[in-house]
Amino acid sequence: MSGLLGKKIGMTSIYDEAGKMVPVTVIEAGPCVVTQVRTIEKDGYSAIQLGFDEKKEKNATKAEIGHFAKAGTTPKKLVREFSRFEEGHRKQLGETLTVDVFMEGEYVDVSGISKGKGFQGVVKRHHFNGVGQATHGQHNRLRKPGSIGACAYPSRVFKGLRMGGQMGNHKVKVTNLLIMNREEFVSGEGRRSGP
Repeated sequence: MSGLLGKKIGMTSIYDEAGKMVPVTVIEAGPCVVTQVRTIEKDGYSAIQLGFDEKKEKNATKAEIGHFAKAGTTPKKLVREFSRFEEGHRKQLGETLTVDVFMEGEYVDVSGISKGKGFQGVVKRHHFNGVGQATHGQHNRLRKPGSIGACAYPSRVFKGLRMGGQMGNHKVKVTNLLIMNREEFVSGEGRRSGP
């Protein structure tokens, strides 16, 4: 298992070999620097810590500056640990990882924070149909949840009942995404790489 940190740039569409248009997500993946190597002898588990995206030194603490200086790099905005690396994928402190760890046609799992949408009702949050009619004076029940439980027994609302509330801004994981194109390109902001 290998991993890389990145951020979503946007979406577009490309054509596959069969000439079919496929929607794709453009991700700036790497370059990531190995900022720490965890070992079983010292830390009790085996993992590597990766840093991604430059951070201004004036916005970093002295502890962060010292931590990244050991790896011979500048402060990074995002730091995460990856475990279960095979022997061939073990990296050394200060080593830079690029999108080359992945191949075109390979399937990957992607996790991140979903877009926060604030407090939303049941129609948007849970795809309820709503109750009542749109006409004949029923103007205030179109997007309501309807009944939320019985009256006398059990005299309460069951836990886990789907209602309105905070939507998005959660950690989500999407599995088995196909890498359609893996290329490195140079933009006005510097070198980027992404699947």
